[in-house]
Amino acid sequence: MESFEEIVSLVKEYCRSKVSNIAYITWLDVFEPLRFEHDTAYICVRTTIQYNVLNGKYRGLLLEAFTEVMGFRPHLEIICTNALEESPKDRNPEHMNRMLQDSYEASEYEYTFETFIVGSSNNLAYAACKAVADNCTNVTRNYNPLFIYGPSGLGKTHLIHAIYNEVHIKHPELRVQVITGHSFTSDIVNSLQDKTIDQVREKYLSLDILMIDDVHFLAGKERCQEEFFLVFNEFYLNNKQIILTSDRPPKDMKSLEERVKSRFESGLMSDIQLPDYETRVAIIKRKAELMDLHIPDDVADFLANRLKNNIRQMEGAVKKLQAHKLLTGSPPTIRLAQTVIRDILSDDQPIPMTVERIIEEVARTYQVEPEDMRSQKRSAPISKARQVAIYIIKEITNLTFEEIGKEFSGRDHSSMVYARDQVVKKMEEDAHYREIIEDIIKNIRAM
Repeated sequence: MESFEEIVSLVKEYCRSKVSNIAYITWLDVFEPLRFEHDTAYICVRTTIQYNVLNGKYRGLLLEAFTEVMGFRPHLEIICTNALEESPKDRNPEHMNRMLQDSYEASEYEYTFETFIVGSSNNLAYAACKAVADNCTNVTRNYNPLFIYGPSGLGKTHLIHAIYNEVHIKHPELRVQVITGHSFTSDIVNSLQDKTIDQVREKYLSLDILMIDDVHFLAGKERCQEEFFLVFNEFYLNNKQIILTSDRPPKDMKSLEERVKSRFESGLMSDIQLPDYETRVAIIKRKAELMDLHIPDDVADFLANRLKNNIRQMEGAVKKLQAHKLLTGSPPTIRLAQTVIRDILSDDQPIPMTVERIIEEVARTYQVEPEDMRSQKRSAPISKARQVAIYIIKEITNLTFEEIGKEFSGRDHSSMVYARDQVVKKMEEDAHYREIIEDIIKNIRAM
């Protein structure tokens, strides 16, 4: 049971990286391990509501997480124990905030400057982040904003959380927040719908340091860019620090407003490049050390020579080696390493998860509800968003038009073809529209 408990802990950690903190705390941190037998993972929850949400909305993510951690796709059984429903205390906002903070600190314990492996590919970005953390009470405009960019999985998230942890320890009086571009856009969209934009704006303006990870998610979302512009100006005028990360430089965000691009480019920009061989070996060894796993030199060499483009892939391989050792007692070998990286070397995501992400990202861009896009509703904003989602699903998955139609209330083949053709036609006629679509696709691929 102890070994399976550790597997579940890694599964939860994986899920935490894919959803917002509130979603994780509310739905994905609630299940407990029961047992693993006959290729089936058994987990349990206390309430019917938890069971329905996990088994419905998050079942695909859980299977994805178990597959990532274990190196193969198990069966999944979710058991509801029908215990007492959540107490009023659990719904108290102060209690939720405390849970959120505890969850955040527990999840980011490895994200420090000490655990970051510095090499020729990232030394400037590391030095800039360290300088910002060391001078957080004396902000200089040479470093404000600090904009770190580079391909997904190379350590940008690690660096900004390292800043958070350093500041939190040395200056606990400062109000600091790390938020993803995904969460920031959701905040703005939801507040516009709920008419609480003033409160949300004030929440950000009350901070001393704001860090937005994957800020490229603002591309194509005009109202979100407007709110960011207002927040940025207030921070800049009041000499408050802003740190941003992105998978590409501002000039490559085609549907980003010029005034926002100029703000991104007004401070220090530093890129992170692909790590060299020596850095990759050091990263693999360090990840294994943090997991209390010994990896022989020949296995580290094998992984470093095959996983060259993404640090998360290296970490995933180490986690799978650890999972095999926990479950079977097998130490890391080259043969075992060949097995655990087989699926890592494929960039294809599970189709259901990809479709869900496409619909959610398009919904955020066009400020509509994902459920409305799937429904029979025909208002102009919903129809416009639905057409874009259909085009993108066809563009980046191998689903047929019939299969795509099933995702949208069983619409027929001709409706799907018409929707796709409408988007293609408008992309040919409207360069700005085309740039929005291209940025949405880049955002989805970066998820």
